Amino acid sequence: MASSDCPKRFWQLSFRPAINGSPEGGTRLGPLLRIQTSVKLTSDLEKPFYAAVNPLVERLIRAGVRPNTITTIGTGLVLISAVVYATGHIRIGGLLLLLSGVADTLDGQVARGGAMVTRFGAFYDSTIDRVGDGATFIGIGAFLLTAPDVAYRTPAVILCMIAILGSVLVSYARARAEGLGIDCKVGIAQRAERVLGLGLASLVFGAGRHALLLEAIVALLAVASIITVVQRFVYVHQYAGQVDNALNAEEAKQAEEVKLQTELKPPPDVKRPALDPLAKGS
Repeated sequence: MASSDCPKRFWQLSFRPAINGSPEGGTRLGPLLRIQTSVKLTSDLEKPFYAAVNPLVERLIRAGVRPNTITTIGTGLVLISAVVYATGHIRIGGLLLLLSGVADTLDGQVARGGAMVTRFGAFYDSTIDRVGDGATFIGIGAFLLTAPDVAYRTPAVILCMIAILGSVLVSYARARAEGLGIDCKVGIAQRAERVLGLGLASLVFGAGRHALLLEAIVALLAVASIITVVQRFVYVHQYAGQVDNALNAEEAKQAEEVKLQTELKPPPDVKRPALDPLAKGS
C-alpha cells in the first residue's frame, strides 16, 4: 500500500458515511436533509449487551421508572466515582464509572422502549453526560495532584485538563453538526469508548506503579478525543456541502413550483359593463 493512501484509508477506517441510513451512501438527501452515520469501536459489543440488559429494561418500564430518574442515578454514580478516584481508590472508582455507563445506556433504552422519549429528556441526558465527563477527569487530576509518589505529576494534571477539553469538544462538535442537519456520530473515542476504556482499565489494573498506568490511560483518552474532534471536523467539512446543495435545490424547486402555479393560474374574471345602445360616441 502506497504511503499516499494512508491518510485516506485512516479516515475510511474511522467512519463510513451513510446517507438516509443507507451504508452505501447515496446522493439523495431525505426530507430532513440529514446525513446519518453511526460508527463506534464498541459496535460489535452493542447487540450482546442490549440483549443482556433487555430483561432489566422491560422490568424498569413495567415498574414505571422514568428515564430522567435513571439519568440522575447514573450522574450520581459518576460523581461518586470522581470523588473515589480523587481519594485514591482507583479500582472502586473504575467500577462505579462502569456502572454509571450502564445507567447511561439504560435511560435511552427505557425511553425508547416505553415510548417516553421527550425533547427535554434528550437535553437533560446530553447535558448531564458532560458533567460526568468533566467530573471524572477532575477526580483523577485531584488524585494525581495530591497523591504521594506520582511520576510526572504536572504533565499528568495537564493531560487531565486536555482530556476534559477534548471530551467537551467531542460532544459539542456532534451537537453543532446535528444543528446543521448532519448526524455526526463518527470518531474513535465517543463517550462509550471513553467510559469503557477508563473504567475497565482502572478496575482491572488500578493506578499502577507511581500512577504511570493511570497517566497512560488518561494520555491515550486525551489524544483519542482530540483525534475524534479532528475526524468530526473533517467529516462535517466533507458533507456540509451536500446539505447546502440539497437545501439550495429544494428552495429552487419550490420557487419553480410557485412560478409555475402563478403562470398557470387563470386571470381573474373581470365583468365588463354592458354597452348602452343609446350612448353617444365622443
